[in-house]
Amino acid sequence: LKLQFLYLIAHSDHAGRARQRLSAVCADSDCSALPKAAPRGAAMATRVVILPGNGCTDVREANWYGWLEERLASDGRLRPVLEEMPDPHRARRRIWLPFIEEKLLDNGAKAAETVVVGHSSGAEAALRLAETTKVAGLVLVAACHTDLGEPNEAQAGWYPPAGGEWQWGSIRANSGPKGGNILLLHSLDDPFIPIAEPRHVAQQLAVELRESEGHSHFFEPSEKILNAVYDVAERSQSA
Repeated sequence: LKLQFLYLIAHSDHAGRARQRLSAVCADSDCSALPKAAPRGAAMATRVVILPGNGCTDVREANWYGWLEERLASDGRLRPVLEEMPDPHRARRRIWLPFIEEKLLDNGAKAAETVVVGHSSGAEAALRLAETTKVAGLVLVAACHTDLGEPNEAQAGWYPPAGGEWQWGSIRANSGPKGGNILLLHSLDDPFIPIAEPRHVAQQLAVELRESEGHSHFFEPSEKILNAVYDVAERSQSA
């Protein structure tokens, strides 16, 4: 089975509080010193599109996106593609979803072969995409299901009530060949999204949430993200 990935990695800019953190965090740290992921099973033929989140106008210098692109490329099983998003600061649903469907999923033709990985507001984009589109799986990093009272987030159009209720059953059914191929990651010390938010998402979808400490809003490179991508990819292949 030839699997193609869409890597939706987006960072939420809740009321502008996190925007200043969108510049490269690796500038002050040696990201190359991080340990490599443990070797996995048989080689996978994959395509990875890394989609950065709101506030990113130079994606390779934002958070861990450029680092991940390099890690995936050096692994040899993944062909990463990292692009700038339209409407990068406001990340409005009416602009992002058509861009994802038309350009990154080839008008939906590649959706069923695609693993979607979303970071923060990108996790919301991944969820909304899966309401109507069959994908190979989802990895949701620092996800939430409400706008947390932030006007900028409410205006983006992802959340109820303006964005409509979440279609949890459709999201689960559309994630993976047999449904439910979804994995969430969240840090207990996330300063923007309380742990109750991803716990609610995981409960509604009946899927795994991997909680950890010390990762904040997942601004920096983490093997946990890379490993989650491979876990979901392998599940989609073995399904």
